[in-house]
Amino acid sequence: MSSIDANIVIWLNGFVGTVRAFDDLIRIIASDYLMPLVFSLGMLGLWFSGTSPAQRVKYQLTMLMGISALSIANIVVWIFNLVIERPRPFVEYGDQLNLLFYPPTDPSFPANPVAVGFAAATAAWTINRKFGWWMYGAAAVFGFSRLYAGVFYPTDIIGGAIVGIATYGCTTYLRRFLEPIITGFVRLIRGLSAA
Repeated sequence: MSSIDANIVIWLNGFVGTVRAFDDLIRIIASDYLMPLVFSLGMLGLWFSGTSPAQRVKYQLTMLMGISALSIANIVVWIFNLVIERPRPFVEYGDQLNLLFYPPTDPSFPANPVAVGFAAATAAWTINRKFGWWMYGAAAVFGFSRLYAGVFYPTDIIGGAIVGIATYGCTTYLRRFLEPIITGFVRLIRGLSAA
């Protein structure tokens, strides 16, 4: 599987330099700023959405679960990184790749930014399917940009997506036990006029 992963990265990264405008766009998308901002604004927009007070509370509870899933996804990725120290593609195949991104120093599997993006997209999808699909698309584009840039393998992207979705699923399962605390937190925020 590793050779297939490597071949895909090398083939895709081989297009770097063909269209400069596309490379510049990929640099912007792959950055640590644009897509995390998109996910954050998407979740913030859903926080204040809803046509009725009951629907708004439902959206806010779901967004809190999404934020929890983001945090837990980071922890899960960190644990994976302790167990599986997979080098980045540019470390193993640097002579064959044109790196479009700064060289991260953490292990490659699973892709942390993709895990975060898919956790946020899953939270959005559970309350607004159409918007959730847009968020999934953004998370997939984020993963593709990092793959094209030479910093992740395809299996890193797939692993990150699975971690993000599964983490949100586990978080919603735990929601049943934490419901009183979460509901109290939403009431506190509403009392402070932040919801």
